[in-house]
Amino acid sequence: MHVYKRLLTYLNPYLVRLVLAGICMVGVALLTASLAYLVKPALDEIFLKKDSRMLFMIPIVVASVYIFKGFCDFGQYYLMAYVGQSVIRDLRNQMFDKIESMSVGFFARHSTGEMLSKMNNDVALVQGAMTNAITGIVRDAVTVVALVCLVFYRDYKLALIAMIVFPLAIYPLLSFGKKLKRYSRRMLVSLEDITERLNETITGIRIVKAFAMEDYERERFRKVNETLFNAFMRRFKVRALSNPVMETLGGLGVCAIVTYGGYQVISGHSTQGTFFSFMTALFLLYEPIKRLNEANITIQEGVSAGERIFALLDAETEVVDAPNAVDLATVRGEVLFDRVGFAYDHEPVLKDVTLRISAGEAIAIVGESGVGKSTLLDLVPRFYDVTSGRVLVDGMDVREVTQKSLRENVGIVTQQTILFDDTIRNNIAYGRPDLPLDRVVEAAKAAHSHNFIMGLPNGYDTFIGENGIRLSGGERQRIAIARALLKDPPILILDEATSNLDSDSEKAVQSALEVLMRGRTTLVVAHRLSTVRNADRIYVIVAGRIVEEGSHEELLARGGEFARLYHMQFSSQETRDAATGPM
Repeated sequence: MHVYKRLLTYLNPYLVRLVLAGICMVGVALLTASLAYLVKPALDEIFLKKDSRMLFMIPIVVASVYIFKGFCDFGQYYLMAYVGQSVIRDLRNQMFDKIESMSVGFFARHSTGEMLSKMNNDVALVQGAMTNAITGIVRDAVTVVALVCLVFYRDYKLALIAMIVFPLAIYPLLSFGKKLKRYSRRMLVSLEDITERLNETITGIRIVKAFAMEDYERERFRKVNETLFNAFMRRFKVRALSNPVMETLGGLGVCAIVTYGGYQVISGHSTQGTFFSFMTALFLLYEPIKRLNEANITIQEGVSAGERIFALLDAETEVVDAPNAVDLATVRGEVLFDRVGFAYDHEPVLKDVTLRISAGEAIAIVGESGVGKSTLLDLVPRFYDVTSGRVLVDGMDVREVTQKSLRENVGIVTQQTILFDDTIRNNIAYGRPDLPLDRVVEAAKAAHSHNFIMGLPNGYDTFIGENGIRLSGGERQRIAIARALLKDPPILILDEATSNLDSDSEKAVQSALEVLMRGRTTLVVAHRLSTVRNADRIYVIVAGRIVEEGSHEELLARGGEFARLYHMQFSSQETRDAATGPM
C-alpha cells in the first residue's frame, strides 16, 4: 500500500474541499439509512393503525430526506470531481516536468508510446483510484455502518444471521483485487504498445505508402490490438465475476433471513413494520457493499498505474547541474575536447579524443556511419556527459556551468529538422513570441526563406502542420536555419544539415548556412564530403578515434582515410549519375 499512500499525498492541497465532500458523503449515508428507518412507522402507523396524521407527516419527511440527500449528493460529486481533476492536472504537470528534465539518453531507451500511454491511460486509472474510490469508500462505508446499526436495532438475531455472509465475502474480494492488479499492469503495457504502433505509423506514413507496406502495418497493428483485447478481457472477466459472487452470497443470506424473519412475524414475535424496515435496510446494504467491492478493484488498478508513474517520476536524470554550477558568461566560442571518452551502456563509442577549436573557427568531423561523429557534437551542449576526459567552452568544463546558460550559447541545425505545428513566425522565434516581426523577417531573409514564406497563403502566420509537413525538406531546413540565426549563438553545430536534400534545395540551404556560419565557432558533421571543403580543419574519426586532421587539400594529398572515403563517395556519385542519365 506504499504506492497508494504516496498517491494520497497529492490530495493534501485540497483538504478543505475533501472535508466538505466528506461531510456531504456522511449526509448521503445517514439520509439513506433514515429512509430504511422510516419504513417501520410508515407500515405500522399508516397501514396497520390507520393514523391519518402520520399519513400527512411521513410523506413530507420522506420528501425532505430526498431533497437534502440530493443536495449532499451533488456536493460530494462536484467537490470530488474538482479534487480528482486537480490531482490529475498536478500529476501530468509533474510528469511533463520530469520528462523535460531527462537527458537525451533517456529518450533513446523509452519510446514515445510509453510516455504518451503513461500521461493518458495510467493517469486516468490513478484518477479513479484517487477520487471515485475515495468517494465510494467514505460514502458507502458510512452508509454500511449506519444501516448495520439500524438492522441490529430492529432485530439483532436477524442481523447476526445476515452478518454470517460478510466473512465469506472477504476472500473473493482480496483474490479479485490481486488478480486485477496483475491484469491491469498487462493492460497498460499493451496500451503502450498500441500507442507506439499508432504513433510510428502516422509519423512514418509517407514511408509506409512509398514502400506499399499498408498490409504489413495493418498486420502489426492487429497483433498488438489483439494482445490489448485479451488483456482487457482478462480484466473484465475478474470485474464480471466479482458482482455475481457478491450477489450469490447476499442471496443466500436473504433466504435465511426471510425464513427466520417470516417465522417471527407469523408467530407474533415481531411486526410487519419491523420486518420490512429490517429488509429495506438489508437491501439498501447491498448496493454500498457492492460499490465497496468496486472501489477495491478501482484502487488495485490505480496502484498498478501508480507504480508505473512513480517509476518515471523517480527515474534519475543522468545530466544534472552541479551544486555549484555557474552561468556561462559572454562566450567567445573556444571549444576543447580534452582526452574525451564516451560509452553507451558500457559500449565504447569515443576513445581519447582531443581537439581544439578556436573562436570563430569552422571544423568538420567526417567518417563512416556509427563511428561517433554526432555523439561527439552532442557532448558540447551536454545532451550526454563524457565518460572520461572533459569538454571545455572558453576554458570552463561544461559540467561546471548551468545547462540553460550553456545551451543558450549553442545553436543546432540537424539532418532531422524539428518544427512545431504552429505558424512560421512562431517556429522561427521559438520560445520568444513577443519578438518583433521585423527581427523574424530579417532572420528569414538571411536564411533565404523570405521569398517562399511570402508565397504562402498567410505569409509568416501560415500554420505549417505537424513537424512542418506542409513544407518541402529544403524549406523546413531553411526555417530551422532562420531559427538558429535569430538565436545568434556564438557556437554552431551542423549535424548532416544538407544530407537529405536534392541538389537545388542543397544549394539554397548551403547559401543560408554560409550566412549562419559567419563569425561563429562551427562544428560540422557532413555526409557529403564535398560540403566540408571550406572548413578550416577536418577531423577523420575511425572506431571512435581521430586518425587524421588537416585541410581538405592536405587530407586528399595525404592519400589516407579521408581520401579513401572521398574517392569512394565520388565514384558512387558518378555511378548514380550514369545510371540516371539519358538512355
